[in-house]
Amino acid sequence: MSADSLVSPADAGPLRRGRTAQQDPAWVRWGLTAFVLALVGLLIVVPVVNIFVVAFGNGVGAYWNNLFGDADTRQAILLTATVVPIALGANTVFGIAAAWAIARFDFRGRTILTALVDLPFAVSPVVAGLMFVLIFGLQGCCGQFLREDGYSVMPYLVSALVAAAFALALLLLLPTGSRSRLGRRRALAAIAGGAIVFAVLLAVQLGLDLWPHGRSLKILFALPALVLATSFVTFPFVARELIPVLEALGPDEDLAAISLGATPGQMFRDVTLPNIRWGLVYGIILCNARAVGEFGAVYVVSGHIAGQTDTMPLRIEKLFEEYNMPGAFAVASTLTLLAIVTLVARSRLERKAPATSLGGVAGTVGARAAAKGAS
Repeated sequence: MSADSLVSPADAGPLRRGRTAQQDPAWVRWGLTAFVLALVGLLIVVPVVNIFVVAFGNGVGAYWNNLFGDADTRQAILLTATVVPIALGANTVFGIAAAWAIARFDFRGRTILTALVDLPFAVSPVVAGLMFVLIFGLQGCCGQFLREDGYSVMPYLVSALVAAAFALALLLLLPTGSRSRLGRRRALAAIAGGAIVFAVLLAVQLGLDLWPHGRSLKILFALPALVLATSFVTFPFVARELIPVLEALGPDEDLAAISLGATPGQMFRDVTLPNIRWGLVYGIILCNARAVGEFGAVYVVSGHIAGQTDTMPLRIEKLFEEYNMPGAFAVASTLTLLAIVTLVARSRLERKAPATSLGGVAGTVGARAAAKGAS
């Protein structure tokens, strides 16, 4: 029996088309390949190489001086290095929480929540910046209040954040069980603990008079607006990477760990996190690349204050408008270098993730959870 006779009629079509494609004339294959390479070289390789050629045109010393000799450029680099990690940390926490809620629970409004996660992809960054201006500007709903006595909200905000973190820690660390009564007790303990922490922290801050009175709290044209704008634009990257991973994994391993006596914190650390780690790292890399190069939303809320609110992309624009080409290209080369490092890291992850992301987890779940549950 020949090999061709083993191929079903349904598969014969694609195989025949594959053989036909491989038997195309040489001039078609080489011509198409040369066209693609020429296009990639013209649109990508030449501009990237030109950035480094112009940046290093006056030598390494001039390049270093353009980057770190100018105080405003140094401040732009420092501000970018401050904004990006904060936005990245916030999006990592929010992305995991959003992906967990969407993938693990079926509730009313789940479709709306999924659409809201994707909203920053559909909204222009400039529009996102304008939204924050309308909220925190003097004509916005919060602007006048923040201008008159904005710090009065800080005791409540700080207390709420700390209390929420404390309640979440209780939910993750307290032991659980199969009976619903234990679950209700754990939830009540978290609510009561969070309420006590909120009341104590609020009393301490108000009693010690930690925050000033009658002073404006600056959101726009300052670091908080830059962090908010960058976080909004980059919010979907982590969540969108984790949602399909969690949906594909399913809840079986998590339920097995809980049934063996693991706490929610142990379940997340020993079961969920190893399974989603590659998706999480991949989302963080993409989020970091987008945050470093964000321009539109940051441009609207920054106020363009040189030496104070200029990030690296905004600094490039100002140097370009001042005809300081070596300086603009020096900063641009730094961003390009970060993009290349991101691409290399992404490529390495794509090669490594399929072989290690899903293996070796189930075997450790039972041992760790059973040992800690038995103790």
